[in-house]
Amino acid sequence: MTTAQNLQSKLEHLPEQPGVYLMKNAKGDILYVGKAAVLAHRVRSYFQKGGDQTPKTGWMLSQVTDIETLVTRSELEALILESNLIKRHKPKFNVILRDDKQYPYLRLPIRENFPRLTVVRKVQKDGALYYGPYTPAGALKDTLKACLSRIPKDASISQRMIAETSCHRDETDRKVIQVVPETEYASQ
Repeated sequence: MTTAQNLQSKLEHLPEQPGVYLMKNAKGDILYVGKAAVLAHRVRSYFQKGGDQTPKTGWMLSQVTDIETLVTRSELEALILESNLIKRHKPKFNVILRDDKQYPYLRLPIRENFPRLTVVRKVQKDGALYYGPYTPAGALKDTLKACLSRIPKDASISQRMIAETSCHRDETDRKVIQVVPETEYASQ
């Protein structure tokens, strides 16, 4: 089977599900990573006759000899997978997500004497609990509100906690939410 026939066969058998597609050249190098709500529709749209193509897209497609698809459970999962694959492989036709930007996570260092929630953009193997990623990043704000709403409703305790709750940036410029000040935490 020729390369053109192989590519045509793949185009005819694309999944009708959300996921990520990888366009590769003859050497197997990944040229482009994209996401789609429906893989079949999005990938085929590149190869339709008379489609609106920029010169850059036309040049990329002239080099594509293989397409790989990865099915995901949702569009959100496809978005995160696309971002991770672009960062890992740095395809030459992906421009936007090649930088070091990451989706935000909530970090809770459970081994510290006075754990506090911080917003970080990189998960590390440091024994802390990480929650996320949050896409869009505004979802993180909603999660923080939900966490703070879990503070006990006992008036004397909650008034003290809320009055002394701090929100600041620490030495590494991470946003920090300290729900219980160290002095209060130690006395409870």
